[in-house]
This record gives sequence, structure tokens and C-alpha cells, in this order.
Amino acid sequence: MSISTLGREGSAGPVVEGRSLVKSFGRTPALNGASVAVAPGEIVAVMGPSGSGKSTLLHCLAGLDRPSSGEVYVGDVDLTRLNDKALTRLRRDRIGFVFQAFNLVPTLTALENVALAGEYAGMKRGQANELAREALGWVGLAERADHRPMELSGGEQQRVAIARSLVNQPALVLADEPTGNLDSAMSNDVLALLRRFNQERGQTVVLVTHDSEVGAVCDRIVRMRDGLIVEDDDAHTDVAA
Repeated sequence: MSISTLGREGSAGPVVEGRSLVKSFGRTPALNGASVAVAPGEIVAVMGPSGSGKSTLLHCLAGLDRPSSGEVYVGDVDLTRLNDKALTRLRRDRIGFVFQAFNLVPTLTALENVALAGEYAGMKRGQANELAREALGWVGLAERADHRPMELSGGEQQRVAIARSLVNQPALVLADEPTGNLDSAMSNDVLALLRRFNQERGQTVVLVTHDSEVGAVCDRIVRMRDGLIVEDDDAHTDVAA
């Protein structure tokens, strides 16, 4: 197995689709019937003001949150019908998630952090390490494999997190403000990396961002307000925040 095949699915249908998603936290509605579909090989930015439901939508698409009503399909599987064990397995096998805060284990090296995702997926340690080294090479960190997170810059930590999200060859990568904690130079590096995987490997990416420059490198911008999707545009014809 090699990560050279990551991100490509046989189906011509959406990689991920949310249908009429409603999600409330107590009495506070975060999603009010949002629907979105992402085709294989697309890179899509979800934008909107704070509190518009962007991160909640992403978490529902990832199966990290269950919607109060509506359906979420990853390929032909409805996540809302899965029990917790099956949902965990599907997330592990088919979805990579990149967090704004990196969420790396501070006591582990970069290689060990990436390989850990493979071991959770049932790989033997040797195979997980092999794929982790390949993934770190793709994000330009082969020579930093033995460094711990505190020995890496913020941009390098985010690249380790991206490598970790790719090691299981997911059909879909979801990223929540992946450049939110980075300066402009590091942000550009991370964006170029995501775009390269998208263009060269057909990796499907959905990312949440406040930054119109991030949206401009994507194929589409999906704009949210008050828990609803209010615009769905070609990013290269409309990049206003």
C-alpha cells in the first residue's frame, strides 16, 4: 500500500453530502437546514461570519457531531444511521481531519504522531512507520521526522497534522481553519501543500476559513449565514469575504 493512490474513488457521485442538516446546542441553533455536496477532486472553502455554522457543518460532515436532523453521506454511507463503533471505523478509514490547533501528541516525534493514525487503523507498526515516512516526505518534513512538536515551527506542526490526515489514504480531508494560527508565509506554505495534493492526487478537500485569500485558491466558496448556505460560487469569480 502507498499513499500514491490517496483521494481517488470509483464513484462519480459526491464524496460527501449533507442534506437538510439541523444542529442545535441546547436552545441555540447552529445549523438550520444546510445542504451541500462535494464532488471527487474538489477543494471547497466554507466561509461566513463567526457563529454562522461553518465549523458545525464541517464537524457534521466528518461525523464528529451528529446532526439533530438531516443526513450526511460519505460516498453511499449515511453517517447518521451508523452506531458509534461503525462511525469511528468509517472516520478512521475514509476521512482525514486537520484541526486549527494541530492536536499533536507532544511526547511523540513527528513520525510517531503520523504513524499513530495508521496504527489506530489496524496497520502493523512497521507498515504504519513506512507510510508515515512517505507522508512526511510529501509534506517536506522527511528530515524532521524525529523531532517533537515543540521543536517544530507552527507551519511544520500543521504539515505534520496534514501528513497524519493523509496516512490512511482517506477519500476526504476536512480542515477547520488550517491556517488560523499561522503567519502569512506559513499559511501560504500550508495552502500550497493542500492545493498540490488536490491537483496532483485528486484529493478532495473541504476547509473552513475566514480568509478570502484562502478561498481564492479553492474551486468553490460556500458561504454561510445563520446556519444556512446562502451562496455557492466559483471561487475564482467571487473572492470577496
